[in-house]
Amino acid sequence: MQIFKSKLHIDFMSRRKLAMILSLSAILIALISIIGRGLNLGIDFTGGTLVEVGYQQAAELTKVRTALAEDGFQDATVQHFGTPRDVLVRLAPRDDVDSAELSTKAFAALNEAADGTAELRRVEFVGPQVGDELTEDGGLAMLYALVGILIYVALRFEYRFAVGSVIALIHDVVITIGIFALFQIEFDLPVLAAVLAVIGYSLNDTIVVYDRIRENFRKMRKGTSTQIVNTSLNQTLARTLVTSFTTLLVLIALFVFGGEIIHGFALALIIGVVVGTYSSIYVASTAVLQLGVSKADLMPVKKEGEEQPESLP
Repeated sequence: MQIFKSKLHIDFMSRRKLAMILSLSAILIALISIIGRGLNLGIDFTGGTLVEVGYQQAAELTKVRTALAEDGFQDATVQHFGTPRDVLVRLAPRDDVDSAELSTKAFAALNEAADGTAELRRVEFVGPQVGDELTEDGGLAMLYALVGILIYVALRFEYRFAVGSVIALIHDVVITIGIFALFQIEFDLPVLAAVLAVIGYSLNDTIVVYDRIRENFRKMRKGTSTQIVNTSLNQTLARTLVTSFTTLLVLIALFVFGGEIIHGFALALIIGVVVGTYSSIYVASTAVLQLGVSKADLMPVKKEGEEQPESLP
């Protein structure tokens, strides 16, 4: 770590305007995707019936959709699940049909499409009321997390750092969710859990950077705010990159070998770690500079009869 501290002199803040343009563009695209296309909500949120079927040969989705439509399931969502032989079907709930009866009827249509060779792998039921409750509770969980973080950072550091950390967190969350909306990747409960985990990861990375910035503001006698922030980023860069790299190794292994069930979870975390590492360097640090943080804001209050700590040259 000492080698990185003494030899790295990357001028991160000289590129902060370019980074701001990049971040604002990414957030704009994400918001347009979320508002315009919407999230491809999983059955956890929308309610309904999920049926997973396995075929002996690769299944043609067009043929499967036609068979379902002929049996009255025109609004069914059909997709491959892991392999071309596995098919996942999502059915909207019906007031006049029991969920068990609905899944049985759907499987009969799927079995007919495969000439009687389909194998029922999984059936899940989620009521629309449960879906609405999960949507509301998930949104509240994210809101409570952001408010709690704002209070914690304001008490530990200074209000400009609290605002900067929340800006970085919103940046990370919006871009992560925006990618899911842009590419219409299914957004279910495991993905929501991953987004909440991204908030924790990003905050941890930001706190490490902020700790060093505060320490250097108090110790470095010379240098502008921009220079002190640059020095702090260079000193924490090794730790940031090593942490992100080792985390990504685990997440990529989960994504590749963990199976289709946790693909969304692993993908959300991969996006969050990459975006969070970037935001800790550029978004969080740029935010405190734009808010006008200075040495006077971070110097400890001098008590009567107490000597100030010596400053570093």
